[in-house]
Amino acid sequence: MSISFEWIDQQSDLDILVKDLKSLKEVPLDTEADNMYHYRNRICLFQVQAGKVTHIIDALAGLDLSAFMEVLKPRLLIMHGSDFDLRLMADFSRFRPREVFDTMLAAQLIGIPKMGLGALTEHYLGVELPKTHQKSNWSKRPLPEKMLHYAAEDVLYLTDLRKKMEADLKSKGRMDWFRQRCASQIESAMEGFPEKDEYTWRLPGANKLGPRGLAVLFELWHWRERSAKKADLPPFKIINNNFMLAVAASVEKSPGVAWREELPPRLFARHRNALEKAVQRGEQRDPKTLPKRKDPREERIPLSAEEIERQETFRTIRDRHAGELGIDPSLIANRSQLAVLARDKTKLDEVLLPWQAELLREAFKEN
Repeated sequence: MSISFEWIDQQSDLDILVKDLKSLKEVPLDTEADNMYHYRNRICLFQVQAGKVTHIIDALAGLDLSAFMEVLKPRLLIMHGSDFDLRLMADFSRFRPREVFDTMLAAQLIGIPKMGLGALTEHYLGVELPKTHQKSNWSKRPLPEKMLHYAAEDVLYLTDLRKKMEADLKSKGRMDWFRQRCASQIESAMEGFPEKDEYTWRLPGANKLGPRGLAVLFELWHWRERSAKKADLPPFKIINNNFMLAVAASVEKSPGVAWREELPPRLFARHRNALEKAVQRGEQRDPKTLPKRKDPREERIPLSAEEIERQETFRTIRDRHAGELGIDPSLIANRSQLAVLARDKTKLDEVLLPWQAELLREAFKEN
């Protein structure tokens, strides 16, 4: 199917679109970013549907996007998997929408097992969407026609999906639950993306390393960050986490040059001098100088036998409700929330959304 769209890279065209959007109550919206190709997350495209016309806005064209962002705020934004997009927009301009209809969150509460946009359009509309270009470089210009068609399709069917999924939510009596989840998503997205701190270098799996290995990993991670920032590349395109952990473990096991064998020859050749210097700095560093984060397990007080029993009771009740509703149990309360409530059930309304709390309230009174 050929998709028609309007490409916007001129301020005059964007200004016309903003005027058109003012007459709408809801706007299908998506973004494309270049986080797979550059050091920092950056919005490359905005896709919006205004009536029957799909617009693709070049966010890298130097346009003044302030009026566009403002006109979106008071409208219902129809999105799919909005968390990443909303965080991007929050980082971009502290953008906070009034209301979102997230088709992925709707699918979860309806109980649809496959929640990708393509799966939903096929389920509800009989339309198959291509899965190509999900990891494409959206910052290159000009963009190939196929990529632009892919971007346009991301918003083309959102209004039809919203209508059908809203009907399903209402028929199940879960529309209010859905609104609460979408509102919670907006709140969490306003935090943006977590900043790297002095402990970020402690990668998953680093706890298996000893002091010498940790010192090498520390130096490798900081070398990679400097290199990625200078080259404007995501760090994994310099060297991935598994290779760094393997090098650190090898140095710890047998000091010398054996660690070179842990790397593909081309990767080692490309960064040979820098890698050797980073490893050398790690070997020479006193492990006691490394930033040391307290192990959260040291501060966590294990649940008592009574609390464990209460947690299991809550889990059983949660799972029964989930089974009756046909949804994933974690949508009602996840594992960490159950642990908090097993220790102090008075935190029910603090830990859970109102609809989640109401499902469990009677059971909590009895236990």
